[in-house]
Amino acid sequence: MTIGAFARAARLSPKALRLYDELDLLRPARVDPRSGYRFYSPDQLERARLVAWLRRLGMPLARIREVTALAPPRAAQAVRRYWAEVEAETSARRDLAEFLVDQLSAPLRPKEPVMTLELRCAALSDGGLVRPGNQDAVHAGTRLLAVADGFGPGGAPASAAAVEALKALDGGTLDPGDVLNALEDAVARAARAVREVAVRTAGAAGRAEVGTTLTALLWTASRLALVHIGDSRAHVLRDGELFLVTEDHTVTGSLVEEGRLTEEEARSHPGRSLLLRALTGSGGHGVPDIRLHDTRPGDRYLLCSDGLSAVVPGERLRSVLVAAPDPAAAVRELRARAYEAGAPDHLSCVVAEVAERAPGG
Repeated sequence: MTIGAFARAARLSPKALRLYDELDLLRPARVDPRSGYRFYSPDQLERARLVAWLRRLGMPLARIREVTALAPPRAAQAVRRYWAEVEAETSARRDLAEFLVDQLSAPLRPKEPVMTLELRCAALSDGGLVRPGNQDAVHAGTRLLAVADGFGPGGAPASAAAVEALKALDGGTLDPGDVLNALEDAVARAARAVREVAVRTAGAAGRAEVGTTLTALLWTASRLALVHIGDSRAHVLRDGELFLVTEDHTVTGSLVEEGRLTEEEARSHPGRSLLLRALTGSGGHGVPDIRLHDTRPGDRYLLCSDGLSAVVPGERLRSVLVAAPDPAAAVRELRARAYEAGAPDHLSCVVAEVAERAPGG
């Protein structure tokens, strides 16, 4: 087929085909040695149409080259992973736009009495009853709450390094308008720290991946900024109802989001622990979700690794958070519920409640 006929059949322009040839993305079947004219085989139409579709998704050409080199099942996973990243970026930009509108509109609103809020929190990490050691890490400070679940031969130091990189946010002052930038910088430090751990453990790890999930909330005295990557979770209990505020970056998480699996089916699915996004030694497993959340007095937040959420159903989590008199009692009761279910994995949780600060506090 001539380049013109092939372009029409593939719904690509001849200019695009020449570019894909130069980038070694879609080489012609034959090039005339005298005229340089390109000819294509009908067998190349399927690949060309895939390239066109991926370009319509907005996928960069370098990434398209990677996807088209994969077998169809793995290519499908790669497209799903890319689109999850696009949605996460769009969600973060939407939240930022809403935040900026709110900030810019503030001078136009009548002044209201300022309610001073604070976080009261407790954390717990436990190795469980089955697996040796503990690859989880937790932190519950005055402003920062974090849970990380490491994996691979260097999982424990990876999770600890990721949480340690965020701890700098717990001290000093932070302009609410700069909180997302500060959190993004801290996550970049966490990613570098995980890569350094992977380098140090490379001899013992062999070809095994080293990395960690990371879910954290940063308090700004009126809002919480969330960073999340992996399958640890963040929940909020509000008015007696428990809401999940994160999405699992797993194969089953994406299937639940698409409506192809129920939460109950996902619990026993063989792909439930296959992560699509995490902080890894290779640095190639996607970007975290970063966004803002409004808070109210009386809200209770639960951050936990999948060692808790995989064995304690949501309704039981809700009942514990409703009944516990304070965060310390809540984390102890959550551990007890996990032990009742056999505690097959390391489990960690942070519980925090939003309360009005006492006068003069």
